Amino acid sequence: MTKDKSKSNKEELKDKDIETTENQIVEETCEKEESKIEENKDTKKTKKSSKEKKADELAELTIQLQEISDKYVRLSAEFDNYRKRTLKEKMELTKSGGEKILINILPVMDNFERALQSIDAAKDIDAIKDGVHLIYGNFKEFVTQNGVKEIEAVNQAFDTDIHEAITKIPAPTKELKGKVVDCVEKGYFLHDKVIRFAKVVVGE
Repeated sequence: MTKDKSKSNKEELKDKDIETTENQIVEETCEKEESKIEENKDTKKTKKSSKEKKADELAELTIQLQEISDKYVRLSAEFDNYRKRTLKEKMELTKSGGEKILINILPVMDNFERALQSIDAAKDIDAIKDGVHLIYGNFKEFVTQNGVKEIEAVNQAFDTDIHEAITKIPAPTKELKGKVVDCVEKGYFLHDKVIRFAKVVVGE
């Protein structure tokens, strides 16, 4: 009887050990499954968050693109307005650019008219000459004030940049070889630019 009891006790212990082992295996399996489920959840979360990040980035880029597009449209409109305004100002300047010069030349014209009126009645030729010289002096002063300067020609070395040779003649002296002997038509600078070449005769 004692042996049977001990056997049954051993068997019970074995059964208990088996149950305990089975329970442990089940528990471990459950824990693993739970951890896998949690890992899957975490993976889904990370995937979702990366998608959300991409969506956010796309939204930011769209906003930036819209801002740049608006700036471009505004700048384009401003430039177009500036171009139209500049063209209008340029046209107005072209129309009225000579106004100041014409206003300043009117007194010279008045003097010429006075001289013409007095020529018929005048008996003193010297007075007429003085009047003409005076008008010429006024006109020369006017053009000088507006940046017009006479090109020096006679006895100067011939320079194709400012002189235009219309003919050549034998030089009266050795010193005048290759120089301007006579000026047929005066040339003029406007500031530093030649507006009319001096037409000259060159000695050879």
